[in-house]
Amino acid sequence: MKQSYPVANQVEATYRGELREINELNFARFEAKLELGLATLEARVNERFAMLESKLERRLGEQTRWFFIAWASLLVTIIGLSLRR
Repeated sequence: MKQSYPVANQVEATYRGELREINELNFARFEAKLELGLATLEARVNERFAMLESKLERRLGEQTRWFFIAWASLLVTIIGLSLRR
């Protein structure tokens, strides 16, 4: 009976070792999937930011043009009124 305990402990240690290896492999797979998912997410976020940046630049250009037109028309009006007197 005492001889069966060392054998049982050895079997248990073998199972623990195998379980540890399986867990490490599963964790490595999970980590790889997580890194791939994060890389994909990062690419999508970067793409969205690039689109947003280009839209913002375009709108800022349009806004600047309209501000210049408004400023120029006010300047012409002010100059016209000051010369009239």
